[in-house]
Amino acid sequence: MTLALHALHAVASRLDPASLDDTLALAELQTRFDRKYILTPRAFHQLTVDLHDQMEVLEIDGDRCFRYESVYFDTEDLASYHDTARERRRRFKVRTRAYLDSGRCALEVKTPGGRGETTKERSDYPFELRDQLNEDALMFIGARVPMLGCDRTLTSVLTTRYRRATLVDRRVGSRVTCDVDLEWIAPDGAIVALDGYLLVETKSTGAPTIADRLLWAAGQRPVTISKFGVGMAAFNPRLPANKWNRTLRRYFGWAPLEPA
Repeated sequence: MTLALHALHAVASRLDPASLDDTLALAELQTRFDRKYILTPRAFHQLTVDLHDQMEVLEIDGDRCFRYESVYFDTEDLASYHDTARERRRRFKVRTRAYLDSGRCALEVKTPGGRGETTKERSDYPFELRDQLNEDALMFIGARVPMLGCDRTLTSVLTTRYRRATLVDRRVGSRVTCDVDLEWIAPDGAIVALDGYLLVETKSTGAPTIADRLLWAAGQRPVTISKFGVGMAAFNPRLPANKWNRTLRRYFGWAPLEPA
């Protein structure tokens, strides 16, 4: 077990449990503001000590840490990636999200809102088809991303896997997701990983959460990171990645290359 995973298990084991129904009712947050932090196990431990009286942890069938897999889809010319990297107003992101411990899967389409928030729409999806898009999926996506048109196809370009615990603040309906053992897998099987760190993400309807304020007081600042964007750029340093340049250099030893 890695130090980061040990830290996550230690925290999850000492918090009071929150049921899945309670978590969804209080903190579904399909339209939300996100702030992300990359923390050492020590920094994460201190955060959760300070949060102990404020948060509960999602528990399902006695488990509190769950395995996730996401498959991202893009066009042949990587329209989703380029629009995300350049923060274009009409950008989109398409992925399947699989919950490996339960065998459940969802199709998700993420688009930006008018105030800087993220809007996520999702639909149940066959677990065994998570690395491809069937006709129903294409109809679901097309209704939400009309700029794709009928002449552009989407194929899988990146897979992520990690373990997650979700902390819930019942009072204000915010939550904190804590990811460890995060790895990215390219279509050819190559792998890069965020070794030795936890990716912590606060999710709220707008105002900073208590977790944000505690992290800021401890000298931690949000980082610019997208699992999709960072993974794609890590495998192809010729892609434009100014948005994630600092994160890529610091945590992945990345250096850009001139476009071919």
